[in-house]
Amino acid sequence: MRHARDEVTAAIEAATGVLAISGRSEPPEYENPDVSWGELASEGVWAPTRDGQRIHIGVAGTSEDRAATIVRPSLRVFAGLETDTDVMGQTTAAGVRFVTVLNGPDAPEEFRFPVRLGDGLSLDTTPSGGYDVVHERYGATVGRFYAPWGCDSLYRTIPAEYRLEGTTIVMTVRHRDADALYPVIADPHYVR
Repeated sequence: MRHARDEVTAAIEAATGVLAISGRSEPPEYENPDVSWGELASEGVWAPTRDGQRIHIGVAGTSEDRAATIVRPSLRVFAGLETDTDVMGQTTAAGVRFVTVLNGPDAPEEFRFPVRLGDGLSLDTTPSGGYDVVHERYGATVGRFYAPWGCDSLYRTIPAEYRLEGTTIVMTVRHRDADALYPVIADPHYVR
């Protein structure tokens, strides 16, 4: 058990160290009762939309499904979800973040977040590279996946972008060609 706890501590310290350097305003952690997390990474999270529905966002790894280590009700860590990769699930006042921590050059460059949408909802690309969750009947945006960003431990920008495969958002973080100083952090972020 000590090994798992060490992995969680290392993931939190890596993410905190990089995010502290950024100097940008990060969304604060918040114990949001409208957000429900599953126990396993594949079970992901149910998050609210502005029209009162909920969407499901999974966290897919290529290795075995990982149970979350719950640090606080608003923070959980999926340690070792991929090779050299940890994912921190964070609840915010308006949604959820998936702080993806790439610990070395062997970490993959693609990460999958399967999305299940409520009735009459669809994903539309935004000009910034994110996705709006749109109510098809009214054309109203009821949720948003902000465009991903990536940075290394010196807060140098690492190219990151999304593409859609069906209803799975695939985040690509091009850390191997960026001469990155690890850890590299990437941040899928959903808000209602």
